[in-house]
Amino acid sequence: MRCPYCSHEEDKVVDSRTSKEGRAVRRRRECLNCTRRFTTYEYIENISLTIVKNDQRREPYERQKLMQGLTAACKKRPVSVKKIESIVDKIENQIEKMGKNEIPSTEIGKMVMTELYSLDEVAYVRFASVYRKFKDISEFISEVKEIESKGNF
Repeated sequence: MRCPYCSHEEDKVVDSRTSKEGRAVRRRRECLNCTRRFTTYEYIENISLTIVKNDQRREPYERQKLMQGLTAACKKRPVSVKKIESIVDKIENQIEKMGKNEIPSTEIGKMVMTELYSLDEVAYVRFASVYRKFKDISEFISEVKEIESKGNF
């Protein structure tokens, strides 16, 4: 494991414990060069999942891409990284329960929209504007008005 501070490749594990409902192992590590500590997570590698894009391209599922999309939607909002990680965990659990090897990106997008809708209205609209490919301001305003009419926020 490469140290995030000095890039040295040797460290020692100081503490290990299960986390994320037993789906990961959290390890505290200490760099043998600069002695700074950092945390890593190890996940069980599941059966490979393929994402089917709108243009029918296929690419392997990457947890980090889902995290980046949620993080971008929640930027400068009162949403913690821990909450974003829990949403990703929840979505991964839903996908796993489906038992499919391939899943359309639109299904994942719907799952994200559902989670963001109940979490933060601004993050929801941000994600919706990209996911639904708003073409102009009128589509954006229409989405906001629909949210307001439902009175959920």
